[in-house]
Amino acid sequence: MESLTIKGLNFVPYITRDEIARQVERVAAEIRNDYSDNDSPIFICVLNGAFVFAADLFRLCAIHTAEISFIRFKSYEGTGTTGTVNQIMGLKEDITGRNVIIIEDIVDTGFTALKMIDELKKQNPASIRFATLLYKPQSNRTGFTPDYYGFSIPPAFIIGYGLDLDGQARDLPDIYVVEK
Repeated sequence: MESLTIKGLNFVPYITRDEIARQVERVAAEIRNDYSDNDSPIFICVLNGAFVFAADLFRLCAIHTAEISFIRFKSYEGTGTTGTVNQIMGLKEDITGRNVIIIEDIVDTGFTALKMIDELKKQNPASIRFATLLYKPQSNRTGFTPDYYGFSIPPAFIIGYGLDLDGQARDLPDIYVVEK
């Protein structure tokens, strides 16, 4: 892994694809332990950032009666949060009485996570759990803690493995952190 520059910012290697794969497998095992084919959960991937994590996690969970769907919320612009959470694309499926697992790329302040959960609760699911690849507890301003997470990281801006800088760098198989 080499350093790289995106939009004038320098990024250095942070988490390798092998480390990511191990944590995604661990999170999938935790979900498999909590759910079975009899539960028929619906995974809800939060676009755009979580799509890579969601694809890997969904396959590794191997719950053959599970479904996957997509929603989109936006709270970031550039390298920082806007402070406003906007729903861009809503859920089309009926989740009444269903076990829901939200899949997100990163939990930072917790505001977006709580907004999504509040919106989904209006549809009367049986349960809602939250899985994220990355969790920044030092940035959390809501007290929200994900049910499942791959890595606990400090408050720094990162890209790769689905995470972006204004739409760029999602394709990187490793995760990079902005150089200080």
